[in-house]
Amino acid sequence: MMLRFLIAAAFLGGLLFGPAAPAAARQMEDMNIAVLRTIDKISARTSTFEVPVDKTVKFGSSLFIKARACRQASAMEKQESAAFLQIWERKPAEEKSHWVFSGWMFASNPSLSAMDHPVYDVWVIDCKNSVTSAKSQAFSSEKTPEGNPATAPAAPPAKEAPAPAGD
Repeated sequence: MMLRFLIAAAFLGGLLFGPAAPAAARQMEDMNIAVLRTIDKISARTSTFEVPVDKTVKFGSSLFIKARACRQASAMEKQESAAFLQIWERKPAEEKSHWVFSGWMFASNPSLSAMDHPVYDVWVIDCKNSVTSAKSQAFSSEKTPEGNPATAPAAPPAKEAPAPAGD
């Protein structure tokens, strides 16, 4: 009896409220600068970098970070910044670099797509179009490692970044 009631209620609810509308893709604006924060877990040294898209910065003695895209939600939507980062490591004693992370990181939920490294953490703070830091940033000429990381997702189409889970 109870089962029949639940089935009827679900059916009537579907008729009254209709099928759920698909979620609209969040419109994101391309920005020129990714604002990143890093921490060296051993020394507890933190740094905030303003990395122009397609430039590489070096953190610590062996970590290289390249911002491939940085997007921000329009002012009318919930504040969100997302950056597509490629991060690799080349230890001083090693000849070849190896991938550490390649993918989207979200400012609102850093743990959603986090870099897994025993010494360093990197996360996105913001995306913007102009440099505001007074200190100059040295860029690296380090080349990205050969090939792609096994789990590296392809960058999404322009103006659209994936929405983080929970929105």
